[in-house]
Amino acid sequence: MICRLLGATLACSLATAAAAAPVAITVRGADGAPLSGAVVTVTAPGVAAPVPRGTYAVEQRDIQFQPHVLIVPVGATVAFPNRDKVRHHVYSFSRPKKFDLKLYGREDSRTVTFDQPGVVALGCNIHDTMSGFVVVTATPFAIQSDGAGYARFADVPAGRVTVQVWHPSIRAPGNTLSQTAQIGASGLSTTLTVRH
Repeated sequence: MICRLLGATLACSLATAAAAAPVAITVRGADGAPLSGAVVTVTAPGVAAPVPRGTYAVEQRDIQFQPHVLIVPVGATVAFPNRDKVRHHVYSFSRPKKFDLKLYGREDSRTVTFDQPGVVALGCNIHDTMSGFVVVTATPFAIQSDGAGYARFADVPAGRVTVQVWHPSIRAPGNTLSQTAQIGASGLSTTLTVRH
């Protein structure tokens, strides 16, 4: 009885591994140029949301948010340390997370927990030129496109999925392009063209 159960479990694990496939997405503008820094997500039914791990931070350095775009899982706590000699007042009016971190100085830090998925735009009440984004996701398949507009995921479950591309310059509601796709046993390789 134990051997049969062990064998069934092993067979199930092998079938699950075989059902995972690579996904490669290239993001290009209407002019054919690659769009780097776009956040590409793939949402597959039945895939659990990622668990927050490690430290997440958006620094204020050289009167900028660094990184400009940070991808975090739902439930992540993000630190906002000030590395500048001037004080900052970080805030967001975005629907997924509204917050207001009053003035604080160099080497001080504040934290915010992001408990809803979506894009959270960041600003500084003192420095209007500062902008940044925290992209909060409920899928483990989320990455920014590289300099060639390329995003790759190694093990996405085969089947019907939703592919989303977000970038602040995309001309679409929420700066997001969304479409469904079918991932076969050999995976998926496609190019998405966006207006920006």
